[in-house]
Amino acid sequence: MRSRTSAKSPRRRRVAAIDIGTVSSRLSLAFVTDEAVVEARRLTVITDLGAGVDATRQFSSDAIERVRNACSRFVCEARTFGARSSCTTLTSAARDAGNADILLEKLADLGLEPQVIPGEVEARLTFYGVARDFDDERIVVVDSGGGSTEFATGAFDASRRDVRLEHVRSLDIGCRRVTDRFLQGDPPSADQIASARSWARAGFSRYWPTLAERPHKLVAVGGTVTTLVALTHGLKDYDASFVHLRQLALSEVESAIERMRDLPVREIAELAGIQPKRAPVILAGALIIAELMRAGGYDSLTVSENSLLVGLAATIGEELAASPSAIGWTPRLAVLED
Repeated sequence: MRSRTSAKSPRRRRVAAIDIGTVSSRLSLAFVTDEAVVEARRLTVITDLGAGVDATRQFSSDAIERVRNACSRFVCEARTFGARSSCTTLTSAARDAGNADILLEKLADLGLEPQVIPGEVEARLTFYGVARDFDDERIVVVDSGGGSTEFATGAFDASRRDVRLEHVRSLDIGCRRVTDRFLQGDPPSADQIASARSWARAGFSRYWPTLAERPHKLVAVGGTVTTLVALTHGLKDYDASFVHLRQLALSEVESAIERMRDLPVREIAELAGIQPKRAPVILAGALIIAELMRAGGYDSLTVSENSLLVGLAATIGEELAASPSAIGWTPRLAVLED
């Protein structure tokens, strides 16, 4: 699918992209033109929206309030930045929860236009955000989140703004889901860890054979892989420029698992590189990444700091410029009044 560049001089717009995931809620404040996205600021809040959803199919009232409070802050930040247009997406947890409409109403009361997006749209947006760093390379982009893992295979021609997606898939394998379903101990038992590995491995082993040809390069995004880089290198203060495009070996993921598997959550939270609020799900996330790489035959992957937020900001820019969407999806925009 292709997006045409406007013949007029590019107009620089300030936009706000909000993504509400199973574990975290995120805001990107960005300048967009027809050609580029320049992120001015990113803010992430661990809101753990998906806690318990795998079992109950319901959001808890506390989780809804955590997300509402985070998004209230996001709206204030966006207005201060001067963003006039915003788009708000919700992903796996909102697809699963039977009472998602309660959260959607609270977000609408903040002046937002929330959209629960399918897994394939989530994968397309992520690919669009990531692939600009890999001009005309055939890659597979993986976003392992709290409730699901998205895959998108293809290439991006930056000179023509041409997104060539071959294969897109979403699997219900995520760190919050695996934690709730398998890792009940604190720390979990060896049998619980083995069961989590086996379940994730089975899911991923069925995925890779569906590709006609496995890409040589695996690129991963999301809080699990960025945290694993920070843990591996002992980053006391998170450095996005250090993490972006860093290689993460399967052996390093397994070493991280060995460090964490016998620790209670409170001790995992004390490790350099771990956000305390991510500590309850990071072991499951590492198990998922290890089994994903092993099933696909990858000894290493490339970690990207770009993500769905960058693809979402670019898509907002296309909508504002009345240009065709590069990924074939139309966002619902909210106008942020002062």
